[in-house]
Amino acid sequence: MVYGILQERLMTIPFGGKGQQQEVFNYSLFLVLSNRLTACAVSVLLLTYDGSYHELRPVAPAWSYLGVSASNVLATTCQYEALKHVSFSIQTLGKCGKMFPVMLWGTLMVGRRYTASDWVVALMVTTGCSLFLSTGSVHSRVADSAWHSSLYGLALMLGYLVSDGFTSSLQDRLFKRHDMTAAHQVLYTTMYSSCISVVGLVSSKQLPLAWAFVLRHPDALVYVLVLSAAATVSSIFISHTIKTSGALALATILTTRQLLSILASNLAFGHHLSGGQWTGSSMVFGALYYRGYVVRQEIVKVQYEPLQAGPPAVAAACVTITAALAGEAKRAALPPATDVENYHGASLGPLPGASTLPS
Repeated sequence: MVYGILQERLMTIPFGGKGQQQEVFNYSLFLVLSNRLTACAVSVLLLTYDGSYHELRPVAPAWSYLGVSASNVLATTCQYEALKHVSFSIQTLGKCGKMFPVMLWGTLMVGRRYTASDWVVALMVTTGCSLFLSTGSVHSRVADSAWHSSLYGLALMLGYLVSDGFTSSLQDRLFKRHDMTAAHQVLYTTMYSSCISVVGLVSSKQLPLAWAFVLRHPDALVYVLVLSAAATVSSIFISHTIKTSGALALATILTTRQLLSILASNLAFGHHLSGGQWTGSSMVFGALYYRGYVVRQEIVKVQYEPLQAGPPAVAAACVTITAALAGEAKRAALPPATDVENYHGASLGPLPGASTLPS
């Protein structure tokens, strides 16, 4: 929640005290660079602390890491830029709409199969987002023109959804083709992401402008550093939740966090949602909670039905559970996504919550 609130504070509220010129922070790539450098440093510290020095060496070609990094930088930049044009609420709900792109890329790139209930939930989420868009104001407080800016903001959100869905599929393929832990992948993808961000800042001549801005407004630099720390700490808590409670519990927590973030944003920054927008939000979060319930029922079915069907069914269930746990264990060190805002229950693979099953 701190991460979401700080995003909105940095990108939509002007900086400058009395007698100073009011300026809005416009350097999204600078935020991306700060986030990635922090995550990269923490990954090195974690691997060194665990004595996993061999994880510091690359195990995949550079272009494999670079592909994940490029799409992730593009997704995160679109996410930050969108706040200049659309409200935080629509940005948060829009992230839930990544289900369709993630499912599509997963089907096309790694052959993943989804159940009918997954597609129904994705349809409900999309319908809820559409209702939110059509029943109230969605433009940002710093937008110049409500209509044109909102269209541009929605285009940025679409770019975020497509890029982030592509990132998830690339990460999944990277795990399948190479023997690596999530901490290793985070280390190299954030390292390459930092390089891409620096190249973007230098080529657009934004690096000296961004640095001059934080020197004029030291409080902005504090927000940037706290934002990066919040994202990294959240990633660690996500990892801990996966290990101790499973991916299903994580999906429920993240859905709740999104809902509470919208409420906190409305209270902190004085936003007002229409009745239709509240209805659309309820549809989105209701669908996500329903998905968690369905997955939980599937887990219970896998756990207990084989015990009643006899030894062959038990053996088959053990194979299913072991395969799910093996896939999750590879990702246990840190979540695959290099940005906590890009890690949602919608992109968890088949059989989320595998770690909650008894050994």
